[in-house]
Amino acid sequence: MELKQQLKLSQQLIMTPQLQQAIKLLQLSRLELSDVIRQEIDENPVLDEMLEGDQSTASADDVEPATPDAAESTSASASDDFDWNNYIDRNARPVSGSSAGAFEVRDDFEPGITRQTTFEEHLLWQLRMHTLDDAGLAVGEYIIGNLNGDGYLMLSPQEIADITDYDLATVEAVREKIKKFDPVGVASLTLQECLLAQCDVLPDCNKLMKSILLNCMKDLERKKYQAIAKDMHIPLKEAVEACELIAHLEPRPGRSFNTNATHYITPDIYVHKIEGEFVVSLNEDGQPKLKINSFYKKLLTGNDASSDKAREYIQEKLRSAVWLIKSVYHRQSTIVNVMKSIIKFQHDFFEYGEGHLKPLVLRDVAEDIGMHESNISRVTTNKYAHTPHGIYELKYFFNSGLASADGESIASESVKNKIRDMIQSEDPYKPLSDQEIANMLTAEGIHIARRTVTKYREMLQVLSSSKRKKHF
Repeated sequence: MELKQQLKLSQQLIMTPQLQQAIKLLQLSRLELSDVIRQEIDENPVLDEMLEGDQSTASADDVEPATPDAAESTSASASDDFDWNNYIDRNARPVSGSSAGAFEVRDDFEPGITRQTTFEEHLLWQLRMHTLDDAGLAVGEYIIGNLNGDGYLMLSPQEIADITDYDLATVEAVREKIKKFDPVGVASLTLQECLLAQCDVLPDCNKLMKSILLNCMKDLERKKYQAIAKDMHIPLKEAVEACELIAHLEPRPGRSFNTNATHYITPDIYVHKIEGEFVVSLNEDGQPKLKINSFYKKLLTGNDASSDKAREYIQEKLRSAVWLIKSVYHRQSTIVNVMKSIIKFQHDFFEYGEGHLKPLVLRDVAEDIGMHESNISRVTTNKYAHTPHGIYELKYFFNSGLASADGESIASESVKNKIRDMIQSEDPYKPLSDQEIANMLTAEGIHIARRTVTKYREMLQVLSSSKRKKHF
């Protein structure tokens, strides 16, 4: 064995920081992009936000890094003069006095938003309202801290007793008190225990309901009312009425506190039909528009006695600012091109609606606009389009296909919509089975297996036919 030196030439792709930044910007949503841009504005002194009064516009074709002459062309000049006297006169407000004009409604302050009480805080407040000793409070706080979002206890009472060093009887006694808190049934271990706790606090406790919960839980889950009536030795109608009352109980006590605030989606792209053609426009509301700071441009182009280190620092920040502007423009143009390609493939959807969605994969759009599939995937992540039929995520337009009788493919989303429509229009006393739905789709020319119908039905969060059936 010996050591040797060998010279070898090879080509390899290196991800520069600038290229990594450009790729990162592609997959950001509107809000994330705004945060990144504002962070860059705060950190880079050469980068400025273009205000509404500025007439300059930055273009990716106008910016070239590295040279002072190129830096001069990155943005048009904006007036540095500002009439502060007129500004003060225009915005002055009286601060005291009894005249009618002394007090004005300030519209520049948003009303405060109060924070809602959490599920845990609601239970802890009730726990502290009870006269419990230190052991009861400690055990109660530990129990409440180990409830899941539905209100069920995630640890067994024995585990809580071992962790808190209190006896099992103390843990069970505190848990029984918590089960009667609002909402009733919290800290239960099973669904059966939760429903029984709610039966105990009903104004007229129905013994039949408790008997069904204790003895016929499996038949109740499967809606086998005849088996329940036989086991309870009661008429079928009476069994059905008791089961209907049980169905009105809350199986997830903590659900009422899990209602998140409504999140409004701001679309990234608008698609409008103008004179028979679909037109794509970017939503740039709220997006900071960038320009190069004129002060630092003058430092580079002027003949002042700036140190070499200062000029080198400014040039480095200038290159970073120019690259960010180019990356933002590249992101915008890429999103528009991808949306135009989607419209080309899914023209029937934009014209007629969801039922006319066609199969589409990332490779089709990538080949159409000459980009890699990974970039298409990044562009369509967390991006939403406002269409004539509603707001959809760009990922929605990409789906697999099923073969039809005429040799063409139909999108899986269209099949799901057909299944949903069939179930919504079915007879509730004779619901359609998965095999019957498959047969109906086959009659329409869509070849689909029963197990595929079952998978789509579960994706739509629809129960099986036996659980959808109404007996009376």
